[in-house]
Amino acid sequence: MRIKVKQALASDEPLVDITIAGWVRTRRDAKGFSFVEVNDGSCLKNLQVIVDLTVAGSEQLKDALTGSSVQVEGSLVASPAKGQKWELKAKAFKLIGRADETFPLQKKGHTVEFLRSIPHLRARTNRTGSLLRIRSRMAWAVHEFFQSKGFANVHTPIITASDCEGAGELFRVTTLDPKNPPKDSHDKVDWTADFFARQSYLTVSGQLEGETLACGLGDIYTFGPTFRAENSHTSRHASEFWMIEPEMAFCDLTGDMQCAEELVKYLVKSALNNCAEELEFFNAYVDQGLIERLKFVADRPFARITYTEAIAILSQTSQAFEFPVVWGENLQSEHERYLTEVHFKCPVTVYDYPKGAKPFYMRQNDDGKTVAAMDVLVPGVGEIIGGSQREERLDRLVAAMQAHGLDLESYAWYLDTRRFGSVPHAGFGLGFERLLMFISGEGNIRDVIPYPRTPGRA
Repeated sequence: MRIKVKQALASDEPLVDITIAGWVRTRRDAKGFSFVEVNDGSCLKNLQVIVDLTVAGSEQLKDALTGSSVQVEGSLVASPAKGQKWELKAKAFKLIGRADETFPLQKKGHTVEFLRSIPHLRARTNRTGSLLRIRSRMAWAVHEFFQSKGFANVHTPIITASDCEGAGELFRVTTLDPKNPPKDSHDKVDWTADFFARQSYLTVSGQLEGETLACGLGDIYTFGPTFRAENSHTSRHASEFWMIEPEMAFCDLTGDMQCAEELVKYLVKSALNNCAEELEFFNAYVDQGLIERLKFVADRPFARITYTEAIAILSQTSQAFEFPVVWGENLQSEHERYLTEVHFKCPVTVYDYPKGAKPFYMRQNDDGKTVAAMDVLVPGVGEIIGGSQREERLDRLVAAMQAHGLDLESYAWYLDTRRFGSVPHAGFGLGFERLLMFISGEGNIRDVIPYPRTPGRA
């Protein structure tokens, strides 16, 4: 019976006649036997295997170099070695797939830059393997949170004709021949001849479709890939990333902020409770204040301030910023981190942003200058969630769309939610990779997604 290395290491008693399979991390030969460290990806730790040179298949040991895949049958026995409870005493050894001396992940330290050059192999490292196990657990925890609150999980389109953010940074989806596209009477590309008979794109957000579904199901959430053709090379931006986007009917900005803060706390606590081994690794080798910071976020209430209050705090500090603090402009990462790490020393939710800095769909406040928008900021990362109460008043929404230069006819389906039984509703987006950066302490988004898509790299 094959069991995972994680199961073997967690056993409460010796086990006989078990089989494990995995990849060789190291092999050390002694007189008459060999020590083979095997890892199968189920956990951070390896299982030490003792292979006597008299067991079946032991002649294959010489070819079981680092990176090779092996299968071992034997008995799990108490280990006399310090720091490990169990080891596997082999009775049969089998080399499944040999890796030669050119295998790039030998037993030494590797830089993240080098690991990014071999994304197809880096899952076998402690660092990336631990991150991907955290990623898996956090994805599960997202569903746990929303399902426990009665939200319906919905799937919004990946191909869309709508630009949710209005920034125009979209990847076009087309079947037209780029060298010889059909032309209309004005000698422009005839998009009616394309597959969808109009210009279509990869989605930047499932929000607009999510709003329509919330107006029938009440509370919904979508969790899927989104795309931005933004030529940004920062450590926080990727061209393909995953978004968690809830939408709640009969909800205002206060309820939106409450849900967002509860979600962050739930995910942090889930990581602390279920990924202790991986977090200890990141705390030791990547970010030595990580676990303390996560516990701090899990235990402390979030501060809440208006955007105008945030600008006042930033304007009055003696700290020098690269980007000037100006009312009406979005906060930069350095501003966000100052608020969370220096001034409040806790997560901060900033709300009521200038309407000129936000998209068309956000509800306009009575002051005529701000909208009911909010961002959740966390230490070490800055903004991790952005959301708002949506504009439910048809006349206000139409005016905002016209001011942004949007084609009302193209958004007729969206406006119908305001024509037929409109309700106050709110939602937000949580970038999954930014969450993982916060949970793991990794400083670059390229290191928290298996195959990062960034400008110039696919």
